[in-house]
Amino acid sequence: MRENKIIVPLDVPTEEEAIALLDKLPDVSFWKVGLELFVSCGPAIIAILKERQKRIFLDLKFHDIPNTVAGACRAAAKYHVDLLTIHATCGKDALQAAQLALAEGLATVNQPIPKLIAITLLTSLNSRQLAFELKVPLELPEYALHMALLAQETGLAGAVCSPQEVEQLRRTCGDDFLLVCPGVRPKWAEGGDQKRSMTPKAAIDAGADYLVIGRPITAAGDPVVAFARICEELG
Repeated sequence: MRENKIIVPLDVPTEEEAIALLDKLPDVSFWKVGLELFVSCGPAIIAILKERQKRIFLDLKFHDIPNTVAGACRAAAKYHVDLLTIHATCGKDALQAAQLALAEGLATVNQPIPKLIAITLLTSLNSRQLAFELKVPLELPEYALHMALLAQETGLAGAVCSPQEVEQLRRTCGDDFLLVCPGVRPKWAEGGDQKRSMTPKAAIDAGADYLVIGRPITAAGDPVVAFARICEELG
């Protein structure tokens, strides 16, 4: 069922607003918890999602030295989420340390290890910003591929990339490498701050495993109708 490929962000500032959104969209099975909500209410939101038997993408985008990201991943392991993010720009040592720490954090319990996936490049950035603001000399698609390959080489389960890079990453990294795409927008929705976007069906057809779709659903006049419309467009 292609609707299971849609991850909806709980991009709200309070637990009460998060619960209201969950109540409004009962058919959504996979939710993303980002920095704002997690900083606001902590692991309580994870428990609420677990009670409702939802899948969880804990999108905290860890970015620090190896010892620190390892400690964070070891601590996050106890939440038993499905997906967890780290920036590929932490470097190989940190990526390896984080992956090992996740396994260590669950060594004493019979639970699957969360899939650790690497951020290649934020979808709010474009090629001009990569070159002139971040001073990265590579072309954007080449840079995203390099970051994904770094993640794959260090044993991570997958990567987060814009849908515009997903076809190349799928072709190079293979079918077993998980690719999660934010920056997905139906033609009838506003682009917002996403610079490298694509329609949901085009992103899935290009090779994405999961699509993160927020404001076209959560900010719609009728979120239920918007979610159903995107599911229908996926076929």
